[in-house]
Amino acid sequence: MRRIAKGIVVLASTTLALTLAACGGEEKAADEKPKTDPASLKAELTWWDTSDPKNEGPAFQELIAKFNQTYPNVKINYQSVPFGEAQNKFKTAAQAKTGAPDILRAEVAWVPEFASLGHLYALDGSELLADESDFLSTPLSSNKFDGKTYGVPQVTDSLALMYNKELFTKAGIAEAPKTWAELKTTAQTIKQKTGVDGLFVNPAGYFMLPFLYGEGGDLVDTQAKKIVVNSEKNVAGLNVAKDLIASGAAAKPPANDSYGTMMTLFKEKKVAMIINGPWEVSNVKNAPAFGGLENLGVAPVPAGSARAGAPVGGHNYVIWSGMPQEKVDAAVAFVKFMSSAESQAFLAEKLGLLPTRKSAYDVASVKSNPTISAFKPVVEAAVERPWIPEAGQFFGPLDQMATEVLIQGKDPKASLDAVANKYKSEVVTGYGL
Repeated sequence: MRRIAKGIVVLASTTLALTLAACGGEEKAADEKPKTDPASLKAELTWWDTSDPKNEGPAFQELIAKFNQTYPNVKINYQSVPFGEAQNKFKTAAQAKTGAPDILRAEVAWVPEFASLGHLYALDGSELLADESDFLSTPLSSNKFDGKTYGVPQVTDSLALMYNKELFTKAGIAEAPKTWAELKTTAQTIKQKTGVDGLFVNPAGYFMLPFLYGEGGDLVDTQAKKIVVNSEKNVAGLNVAKDLIASGAAAKPPANDSYGTMMTLFKEKKVAMIINGPWEVSNVKNAPAFGGLENLGVAPVPAGSARAGAPVGGHNYVIWSGMPQEKVDAAVAFVKFMSSAESQAFLAEKLGLLPTRKSAYDVASVKSNPTISAFKPVVEAAVERPWIPEAGQFFGPLDQMATEVLIQGKDPKASLDAVANKYKSEVVTGYGL
């Protein structure tokens, strides 16, 4: 693991001394400043938002407008950066010390990696973590690295079984399937009685995890420092997914833009069930042909022979370690506002996104939100991913594997062995096979 040693910079924020610390430095003391008038705070910040620009971006821009009602002189340069490009784009810019955003919406697995490279400021001792106990423990844990905290949880999520209630009724199905075997039968029944495909399985690594977890598998064993992605448990899980397609229970996914195809078919009522997360709720809600959220069913992913389990997902707010010191007060104010219970409740109502603050679930609009209520037990049962710097590099090989197995029909064991060898040679080189 490469480290960039950098001394800790201690800066006074609006209400509490903010320790912005890159990896490997030594702490120094700083005096607190009295609270300042929000209107007197002046700065210009760049924020990279990696959410879907069409379905989610407008809501985040609404929040920026709300923020500016209190902080009129803090200009937020909002930039929508494609999620698939953001990880490498941020690393390249941060390494070059130019072009990186002051604040980034980072996927949970990216934070330990960026922190290990010295690209993020630690937030310990700042007012951003003054109410740390209000955050759900699992989302908060994704921000921890080497004993320090490098981000603030923005949103948490997991994968669930999303289904079309109308098609279930037409097929005479009363409830969502609880096992993969039941899912197969349900999908075949829907196809037989309605003529609509029962299921679509997205051939991507992240979407394979419920199948692997269902058989008791995982990617690595961090305690033993061992690569376990090619275990027999994972082979069994992949065979379940492969059989769903081979049997006709699930539609055969295309080689290009499978995710987009899945969402289009689901919104147009041409497929009854998909495995996806709360980030698509707004997309489904606004689809003219679907029938609104009243027609959307949400249930935990089905269980395999060992358990039912989907991966923990979500995003965090992080601050670039190259951000000028004079921007600190503004950055703290912005992240504090965006991660507040009120802002999280706003996003829950607008988009169906799951809050990371316990107090947000006490807000009336969140309590009464049926989508949040449906997804909350899904997230509570989610399988925690390994929060190690290398975890952000796991999914490239997994994506290739999923394509090989589900689209090209290759042998699951051979494809998983290739992933294990890739992990050993390029990702977690200190782990054993």
